[in-house]
Amino acid sequence: MHPPDDATLTEEGLAPARSGRILLIACGALAREILDLKAANGWTHLDLTCLPANLHLYPEKITQAVRDAVAKHRADYDDVFVVYADCGTGGLLQAACDEMGVQMVAGPHCYSFFEGNEVFARQSETEFTTFYLTDFLVRQFDAFVIKPMGLDRHPELRDMYFGNYEKLVYQAQTDDPALTAKARSCADKLGLRFERRFTGYGDLETALRGL
Repeated sequence: MHPPDDATLTEEGLAPARSGRILLIACGALAREILDLKAANGWTHLDLTCLPANLHLYPEKITQAVRDAVAKHRADYDDVFVVYADCGTGGLLQAACDEMGVQMVAGPHCYSFFEGNEVFARQSETEFTTFYLTDFLVRQFDAFVIKPMGLDRHPELRDMYFGNYEKLVYQAQTDDPALTAKARSCADKLGLRFERRFTGYGDLETALRGL
């Protein structure tokens, strides 16, 4: 009997070969950006599986969901990389990744690593009244902002939620005039000044390039 193509014989018997493949366990909100980076850079050794983007509405569920995904897939890969920042888990996700022996993206959330963690840390000291959107959140503004806050049913609540904000910053991963126009309309809906910053992929690209 011949061993399968993806296996190799060792002194102990049949064992899987080291293929160099890495699994990215990512937030669904980052799927398009990761696939674009994979395609642009030819990172064919990286595979992607995504957890539901709406876990961001329930950050207390993120850590266990990542644990389950790592347990399910890690035997099939040489390495696993978690494409989440802390994302409201209060350090629990980092502790879980340390315990499991897997790495994750550095930073408090995607707004930070898209901007660049060092840059965002400096800017956030004077941007307490800023509301951030990424490409994904502009596309899914109603699903992830308007409806969860009940503003589709009770628009009068807008000032209660956003009365202390002054501006909306759109962190653009792509140079898309249609998305920019939609982001500006999002700012108008919330009664906020609009600012667009082209961040590209920021520290996300740096982290994946390191793999």
